[in-house]
Amino acid sequence: MLSRRLLLGGLAVALAAPALAQERPRLTEADYARAESFLGSATRDLVVGGEVSPTWQDEHRFTYPSETAEGETFRLVDLENGTNQVAFDHAAMARALAAAMGEEVEPDALPFSSAWLTDEGIGVDVRDAHWLCELEAETCSPAGERRQPDPRAEFMRRFSRTEAFSPDGTKAAFIRDWNLWVREVETGEETQLTTDGEVDNGYATDNAGWRKSARPVVKWSPDSRRIATQQQDEREVGRMYLVETTVGTPVLQDWSYPLPGDSAVAMLRRVIIDVEEQTVTPLDLPLEYHRATLGDDLSMDDIQWSPDASELVIASTPRDHKSATLRLVDAETGAVRDLFTESEETHFESVTGWRVLWDTREIIWNSQRTDWSNLYLYDLDTGALKNAITTGEGPVTRIVRIDEEAREIWYEAMGREAGQDPYFRHLYRASLDGGPEVSVTPDDGDHSVEISENGRYVIDTYSHAAMPPKVVVRDRDGGLVMELEEADISALVAHGWVPPMRVQMTGPDGETQLHGLLFRPTDFDPEASYPIVNQAYPGPQSGSIGRRSFRSSWGDRQSLAELGFVVVSIDGMGTPGRSKSFHDAYYGAMGRDNTLPSQVAGMQDLARQFPWIDIDRAGIWGHSGGGFIAAGALFRYPDFFKVGVAQSGNHDQRNYEDDWGERYQGLLQFNEDGTDTYAAEANQEVAANLKGKLLLAHGMLDDNVPPYNTLLVVQALIEANKDFDLLLFPEARHGYGEHNAYMTRRRWDYFVQHLLGAEPPREYELGASR
Repeated sequence: MLSRRLLLGGLAVALAAPALAQERPRLTEADYARAESFLGSATRDLVVGGEVSPTWQDEHRFTYPSETAEGETFRLVDLENGTNQVAFDHAAMARALAAAMGEEVEPDALPFSSAWLTDEGIGVDVRDAHWLCELEAETCSPAGERRQPDPRAEFMRRFSRTEAFSPDGTKAAFIRDWNLWVREVETGEETQLTTDGEVDNGYATDNAGWRKSARPVVKWSPDSRRIATQQQDEREVGRMYLVETTVGTPVLQDWSYPLPGDSAVAMLRRVIIDVEEQTVTPLDLPLEYHRATLGDDLSMDDIQWSPDASELVIASTPRDHKSATLRLVDAETGAVRDLFTESEETHFESVTGWRVLWDTREIIWNSQRTDWSNLYLYDLDTGALKNAITTGEGPVTRIVRIDEEAREIWYEAMGREAGQDPYFRHLYRASLDGGPEVSVTPDDGDHSVEISENGRYVIDTYSHAAMPPKVVVRDRDGGLVMELEEADISALVAHGWVPPMRVQMTGPDGETQLHGLLFRPTDFDPEASYPIVNQAYPGPQSGSIGRRSFRSSWGDRQSLAELGFVVVSIDGMGTPGRSKSFHDAYYGAMGRDNTLPSQVAGMQDLARQFPWIDIDRAGIWGHSGGGFIAAGALFRYPDFFKVGVAQSGNHDQRNYEDDWGERYQGLLQFNEDGTDTYAAEANQEVAANLKGKLLLAHGMLDDNVPPYNTLLVVQALIEANKDFDLLLFPEARHGYGEHNAYMTRRRWDYFVQHLLGAEPPREYELGASR
């Protein structure tokens, strides 16, 4: 601790003297162990409770398991009477289940998560069966199959890596030899549905270049009779190659991976397959691009079936993402009729997705035409706009529930509660026919909700970075009905946890307010001077922080702070969650801007606000897009950023999948001088500007961001005669997997050595038992 205070108080002056320069202070294993103790693996179990998963008994009552430091207790809430009490005798339940199942059952760790209180007894789901328990007699009897699906089995079905299950659960679609097949779940009988699939021109294939799997990309009809899918033609698409490092002959991995500007990219022939008749009906459309209204992969949310499977609506997106066209399809004939098209100067993005109301023949459409994400109602048959459902500033971000009978919609939005963090999520309710909205969760914080089936109650869980979760019940108009739970963080506080600071800064335009989180050492000394490290992610599809709800650990931000730094994350201009213009701030300038002006302006503003920040010792690190910005920071702001760690960066969008760059940078075009419109954004083009210390890292089997992105920067640095450091993981993909702990330690070491001016403990091993 003494050595760290010396570091923070006078290291910059001390190192100026040659006599002392050789006596660099050293951090100890104890320092690193303390930093490690603030990782999520050490803190997540120190937060107890603060969650409610209700099992509704009727319109006004529900049970839920309440977690405390002593164990779990099931409680019964009666909202009409305003009571919250223990639901049953847990010791008696444990004895009854133990006798029936022939195994030990602990009363504070009962083997179920839901309980139904009935006149016949208490019903519970245990493993694959439903049990009915009579606690006075302390007996439990089997009562058939589970009342609720097994969540583990449902997860495995939903996220199967090889199959897509039908809504009724009787069939599973899968790919074999580039064709689509279906399997009867009960009998295992297999049926081939298509026959003309061939290599790189297969049905339902899941390959976006940056991600791929054996799972079929299909949309089953609600009645499980039909499948909407596509034949994806990648026969002329360029290949990506990775080589496995082995003893003996290396193993080559290769697959189709389209790049921006390629003349051949993945193209789709959309089809409808009748599973019973085994017929394939192509849609009356030209080939379409592998695109979606949100993100950079196909989305089956852009296909919506009618309940009787006679029609479907699809959204089509062109290669440049500048528009979206909604189309009505006759499932019997494949005939297609365009309904409407919406266009943007930059790129069209459906933030919430869209919905079809088949009973009333209407469409709920999401648009940012007013610079804010809002919802609009269209006529399904004519494609005409009927009315705006929501209006105003603050983006609508998610459709939570639609009540067609009551003609109202519940939705999540941000930035609509005055005086609160604009990234906090809140629940609202409005009429489908327009009019004022109702704020249902007004309290200060980030909210997640569950609405009762009858729409009368909302279970609202809210928190923020400095406030642990609280759970309350509200009525449909936002009125408080009952307080339920609050997370217990006493063990976390005793562990030494302190909340991050929620900070606000002025952006590079001198007006726009930026928001972020700042982490200080738990032994923070306001009289000391701390180097600052920015952990950044530039987007454009997400920001540096993500959701603002409470966490016991924010990655390794607090851990790095414990080593003697101030650590900050800033959501810069060009990231989502605000207005369309905010999100588009660096459209077409993915490298030249990349939120770097926001990061620099924000850090400079923080240094003005807090004199204990030493802005002359600024570092930055990030992974993936964060690796892109971290290297770019040292190349484009070489006098500001002194140290950077760039992990798995997509340093040149010409070497990353086409869908990403062509959405956020635009189509690759050539200038009169022969250069292209992507060159100025590439990090290797400005690598010669490096002045500080830079550590580049990449996994050599990274099939998301291929390692050649980093190797291009390496080559440029060598050609510019620049010193730098390089760490390659021969067996790692994009996230490093089992090598992540090693990367974390090496990153800590790098900042300690080159920004703090100290020596780290040699080869400290994260996760080792001590």
